[in-house]
Amino acid sequence: MNDPQSNENPGIRYDPEQSEQSVQTYWRENRTFEVSENSSKPKYYCLAMFPYPSGQLHMGHVRTYTLGDVIARYQRLQGKNVLHPMGWDAFGLPAENAAIKRNIPPSGWTKSNIEHMKKQLQRLGFSFDWSRELTTCDPEYYRWEQWFFTRMFAKGLVYKKAAWVNWDPVDQTVLANEQVINGRGWRSDALVERRELAQWFLKITDYAEELLDGLDDLTGWPDKIKTMQRNWIGRSEGVQLSFPLPADINISTALAADLGGGLTVYTTRPDTLLGTTYVAVAPQHPLAKAAALNNPELAEFLEQCNRVKTAEADMAKMEKLGMATGFNAEHPLTGKPVPIWVANFVLMEYGSGAVMAVPAHDQRDWEFAKKYGLDIVQVVQPAADSDEVCNIEKAAYVSKQGILLNSGEFDGMDFGTSFNAIAEALIAKQSGERQVNYRLRDWGVSRQRYWGCPIPIINCDACGAVAVPEADLPVVLPADVAFDGVGSPIKKMPEWYNTTCPSCGGAAVRETDTFDTFMESSWYYARFASSGYDEGMLDERAKYWGSVDHYVGGEEHAILHLLYARFFHKMMRDEGMVESDEPFKKLLALGMVLKDGVKMSKSAGDAGDPQALLDAYGADAVRMAMMFAAPPEHSFEWSENGVESSNRWLRTKLWHAVQDHLLGGDVATLNPAELTNDQKELRRLVHETISSADDDYGKRIHFNTVVSSVMSLMNHIVKFEDVTPQGRTVVREALEIAIIVISPITPHICQELWRALTGGDINETPWPLVDSSALKKTVIEMVVQINGKVRAKFGTIPDSSQSEIEAGARALENVAKFIEDKTVRKVIVVPNKLINFVVT
Repeated sequence: MNDPQSNENPGIRYDPEQSEQSVQTYWRENRTFEVSENSSKPKYYCLAMFPYPSGQLHMGHVRTYTLGDVIARYQRLQGKNVLHPMGWDAFGLPAENAAIKRNIPPSGWTKSNIEHMKKQLQRLGFSFDWSRELTTCDPEYYRWEQWFFTRMFAKGLVYKKAAWVNWDPVDQTVLANEQVINGRGWRSDALVERRELAQWFLKITDYAEELLDGLDDLTGWPDKIKTMQRNWIGRSEGVQLSFPLPADINISTALAADLGGGLTVYTTRPDTLLGTTYVAVAPQHPLAKAAALNNPELAEFLEQCNRVKTAEADMAKMEKLGMATGFNAEHPLTGKPVPIWVANFVLMEYGSGAVMAVPAHDQRDWEFAKKYGLDIVQVVQPAADSDEVCNIEKAAYVSKQGILLNSGEFDGMDFGTSFNAIAEALIAKQSGERQVNYRLRDWGVSRQRYWGCPIPIINCDACGAVAVPEADLPVVLPADVAFDGVGSPIKKMPEWYNTTCPSCGGAAVRETDTFDTFMESSWYYARFASSGYDEGMLDERAKYWGSVDHYVGGEEHAILHLLYARFFHKMMRDEGMVESDEPFKKLLALGMVLKDGVKMSKSAGDAGDPQALLDAYGADAVRMAMMFAAPPEHSFEWSENGVESSNRWLRTKLWHAVQDHLLGGDVATLNPAELTNDQKELRRLVHETISSADDDYGKRIHFNTVVSSVMSLMNHIVKFEDVTPQGRTVVREALEIAIIVISPITPHICQELWRALTGGDINETPWPLVDSSALKKTVIEMVVQINGKVRAKFGTIPDSSQSEIEAGARALENVAKFIEDKTVRKVIVVPNKLINFVVT
């Protein structure tokens, strides 16, 4: 790179590296950003989602943490007691995979990455309270996570059951649906399999209604994110009903008992019940496996289904495949036989793993019926006065606005009437009941990999699952392990997992699964508030800091992390550890930083390491370029050219303007009564800048417009050539305002310049107040029209009389030539805006 300062006067050159190191040393030595709860100032908790220690920052990190830092610094200038902490989301697969690849312990690899990334964060000058730093792989952190899990276990919010899961055969672990992309693991790219494994679950469904209703109170959250969570929770009102199985069906007595003599399904469209022409079950359903015992072709189909899994969002695009089981169920109202099919689009983990198929009124069912030649019976038609189009031969009719037909006693009813009537008919036959259901499933927290928090459970043949006693916590993950690349090392360490049962004293084994890393990130914000407390999970300080006032992070965390954190917070509230209902009052969900249309990240192979830019141009230039690039919620294409431009502006406009001004010495006291119109106009621009910055920082969160408004102000300052005492005083005020307004974005250079101008610390300076008297314009621009066409513009004093405005307009050359030799029939004046001459 070229020397960005080669053409400057060396006597007043700005050296960002030297200046930023000096400022950061001052902050560190004075513990500027450390806060306590013993403050008379109102509290403000600002937090950006903590990073996984991958080894280096990328530009996405720079954007996230700069945005959070700008918010924190602005709130500090507003006189708040600001908590702005940082830590490390340190468990997870990447560290373990790196350990296997490099033949080094994950703990050592993680710690070295933290050291490097911490230096990069400090180089960027973020106002973190490093005294509260935490690392989730530290036993002193996860000890309390284990303790809380045992509390929830005793409370009945934790259970273990066999569940069908997505299994990555390369990473040897369970994957969430969202981690399966086109049937492959998101990290390994291996074809994902379906397996039934015993898993630990947290009963998030017990809080489903509260999680849903609470979204209405989150007025500081983007509507988009709240809608995503509502859809994920997925509340629906419907009917749960049973399709009886014939007494002579060829299944085992145990299975028949397990099924309760029928196939249970849930539907939100009981009005279409009489149009059911088949029932579809998941490939993992017990009835499907029973049918496959004597059907090799069906057994092979089930095996194929277990080898392919896509995220639920992709199911609609997947080819619909199925096979008949050879079994029939009975329709709950008519008693007619209904064939039972296995279908790859039915998910075992949702509901009962069975659905009633109504192909005339569900497009997915229609496509399946067409593919396999199954009956399609229309039971809903458009109302007589409707303009809806219905052609069952071409597509399903899915509207709820229709009228029933082919439904016996229910013919002619609309949706609402038929819903109630059919529900009551099922209840009368003891074949169904009304039910509110949720799409949300309980949270499976078991992971089969090593690098995670050990689940604090001991398995005893006599006593079952027993929680590890509090006195024996934490269950420490052993650090000295050997990797062979297959499975978790602790599953091969009997010296670690063999133990005694806390309940009966007999031989027992530790749980060798570890927690999903979302467990650690679901409560870290609260632990920051109780930093260093070793007698419990949280202390009273967590209640002082309360909910995070502003949370910053990528919108890709809209569902899992944010939903789990809300759930965790409510559990902690119910245990008396926090007092608020929600963890995050306000949420800033960021768009992505792109390069050639692709998200910049380490995993994408284009991490956009900021180090070279920091070395060449300094932290302030990097921060300014990132904030100027786009509003936070927008994704944008990153260009390094903006960093060079920002560096040039900081040096040649901001730094030089202050240095040149200081050469003139001290300034007089500002006396508004003595100001000229030009001086008043500069002051007006200054106080408009404060007002707009207040709005941009505090409400709109559009920091790009803060940068542009300060740039505009500096242009006026540089052009303002008034060296009179009051002129220099007005310039001094303008420079101070420009510096303090942009200081949250470029804190290092502003700290230096503030010290040079005032001798003080900008972090101890209150945000400037708007002088409303200064906002009055001294000159306004009047538009001159002749017969409605603009012919000229001129400046005049606000609220001038009509005669003064007319005289000023007539004196303009371009106006005079259009009205001479003409008769002025009318003069129209809109005060402070325009004058229009009507001539003939």
